[in-house]
Amino acid sequence: MSTGTKTERAVQTRELERVTIRFAGDSGDGMQLTGTQFTRTAAAFGNDISTFPDFPAEIRAPAGSLPGVSGFQLSFSSSDIHTPGDAPDVLVAMNPAALKANLGELPPGGALIVNTDAFTTQNLAKVGYKSNPLTDGSLSQWTVFNVPISTLNSGALEGLGLTNKQVDLTKNFFALGLMFWLYERDMGPTLAWIEAKFAKRAEIAEGNRRALRAGYNFGETTEIFHERYIVPPAHLPPGTYRNITGNEATALGFVAAAQLAGRDLFYGSYPITPASDILHQLAGYKNFGVKTFQAEDEIAAVGAAIGAAYGGAIGLTASSGPGIALKSEAMGLAVMVELPVVIVDVQRAGPSTGMPTKTEQGDLLQVLFGRNGESPLVVLAPATPGECFDYAIEAVRIATTYMTPVVYLSDAFLANGAEPWRIPALDGLPDLTVPNRTEPDGFFPYARDPKTLARPWAVPGTPGLEHRVGGLEKADIGGNVSYDPENHHRMTELRQAKVDRVADGIPPLEVHGPAKGDLLVLGWGSTYGAIRSAVERLQADGESVAHAHLRYLNPLPANTGDVLRSFRRVLVPELNLGQLQLLIRGRYLVDAIGYHRVRGKPFRISELEAEARRQLAELGVPAGSATR
Repeated sequence: MSTGTKTERAVQTRELERVTIRFAGDSGDGMQLTGTQFTRTAAAFGNDISTFPDFPAEIRAPAGSLPGVSGFQLSFSSSDIHTPGDAPDVLVAMNPAALKANLGELPPGGALIVNTDAFTTQNLAKVGYKSNPLTDGSLSQWTVFNVPISTLNSGALEGLGLTNKQVDLTKNFFALGLMFWLYERDMGPTLAWIEAKFAKRAEIAEGNRRALRAGYNFGETTEIFHERYIVPPAHLPPGTYRNITGNEATALGFVAAAQLAGRDLFYGSYPITPASDILHQLAGYKNFGVKTFQAEDEIAAVGAAIGAAYGGAIGLTASSGPGIALKSEAMGLAVMVELPVVIVDVQRAGPSTGMPTKTEQGDLLQVLFGRNGESPLVVLAPATPGECFDYAIEAVRIATTYMTPVVYLSDAFLANGAEPWRIPALDGLPDLTVPNRTEPDGFFPYARDPKTLARPWAVPGTPGLEHRVGGLEKADIGGNVSYDPENHHRMTELRQAKVDRVADGIPPLEVHGPAKGDLLVLGWGSTYGAIRSAVERLQADGESVAHAHLRYLNPLPANTGDVLRSFRRVLVPELNLGQLQLLIRGRYLVDAIGYHRVRGKPFRISELEAEARRQLAELGVPAGSATR
């Protein structure tokens, strides 16, 4: 709806509820930085935000090639949103490769802002364009704004003495400044960031400032734009917010958990995409008793974390699917010695190296069953970037309360995506203190708490509490090495029973929508936003559809079976080929229907909505008539 407001140049300002922008360019064009800065500015303005950074999988893809395209999609809104949007409203394409890789997802009528300077004969040929799409009429279904970004930016930086390469590296700020003007955003936060980032390089700082202002001023003076847009602040619950990614929230959550437990945090890690940011984050918290160790390989990293837990610290390690495969034997050791180790798996597309920068939910069965013998682990999965903080704390709570390893399942979409996060009050966080055993009288290393079945946490060096640890089976209570068949059977059942008892201390599975009805859409992990949005659309149309989302995958919440049996049909969307579906069908004998995609991309809301409608039609439910 037009507000009627005009600038001196008679540019209309139109109010919108939500806008989705995708910045796309070469991997060296700074698209991730551009998207991040726009995100931070929108967050400071008070919008609800969801982002989807899309990194190229090849580290040194040829400049201007399709494999080297880097993208950043963000959606900002005046209302509550759950996803970064199905498709962009605006595509900023810095070169022909970015245009070709992303144009198919821009709806007809969408805005297309292109850097015309990059559309050279050579660059067009690199990606298979036989003619220039900016002049051959092939873009007629979109609203195209041709901007010579490189030329304008170079002119703005004249006289600074920068090299051509240094000038070219600032053109992303020109594009950012233009978008700031178009959506009436303040340049102040980004100018402050430039000042801090390049404090020791005055000429670089000035170049980026000039580029940002040049883009903004171009929007102010050009005749090609006839409208500006404003997305009002969202009505978020009161509190102090910050923009946060899943990996940032994960790191902060584990630091907070260690503080709440009154223990040091030890993080053993080997770099791997997309988990490496957790190491980078935690390395900055040494003053909070955090010890980070970059090991020589994945096996050493998890071994060190187990050793840290044996020594009384919070033992933490992280990887992605290929690294989890290497850690699997040591994860079985953690089960055998019953120590509170947390293993973070930031999933990516596989198998093997797969697509390292793309998202997938392919590791659920791996973390549940990918070890020799009966080797039960607790498995948790946050659903949003902000929830990564909460479930990091929950992972430590369960690990130390039950003396068991815990797997924390994130993925590339959660890890790199961002949203506004309300910083929690300290008095609302749980007490995680679990005392070490210090009294030698009556001590047995495998004596168990009658409620949790946890064995005592006895730190080496405590007088009178000497005991064995290792991968060989232990005798019940006494802890000596045992090859007795009945003892092995009993210990195997006890380790499983301990994991099962975790279900007594976790919340029931919640249902968003009717408690019973025609269709339940069941998800886990990062599919939350797309499922919730699709279900809300369906509910608004009067459909008998509900959404339940699992954060606890082993054990499952105690009421899971009752929830599933309350609906005529259960639909399970997953970014794999049906791993949760397999578990649900096997454990509850429910004929769950799977909807599976492994494209390295998150679900679109529209595809889930369409699939749910198809399921309802198969059930014979008239459109728009909820079951009473």
